[in-house]
Amino acid sequence: MYVTRKGDYAIRCVLFLSREAGRIVSANEISQSASIPRSFLAKILQRLSKTGIVRSTQGIAGGFQLARPPDEISLLDVIRAVQGPSALNMCAIDRHKCNLSSTCVIHPVWVQIMEEMEERLRQETFAKLIGKR
Repeated sequence: MYVTRKGDYAIRCVLFLSREAGRIVSANEISQSASIPRSFLAKILQRLSKTGIVRSTQGIAGGFQLARPPDEISLLDVIRAVQGPSALNMCAIDRHKCNLSSTCVIHPVWVQIMEEMEERLRQETFAKLIGKR
């Protein structure tokens, strides 16, 4: 798995919102505080909103906040929200991507690595991450 720049920015965004849990925060404040370019942030917030990680409030006092408590949001949730499923090899995600998957001796290794990595990312919630500070 490779965490893209968009994935990294999304993680920073959710970390910031986790520290500000319960407060509605403007996109400008997130951008400045988490060092995320404003142009990237709009797209990231849209994906995080669409997947139920953040919610937006319209109006003059509008902004963004977490849609769920930080202990219910994992690194895996955020990475998948902005990047989709990831693996070291595409055949681990979809065995139909490779016509050798059923006979390849390395295929089960890719699948196992993906499963272990996803489990580890699932265990790291944003409540744990902000508690480590």
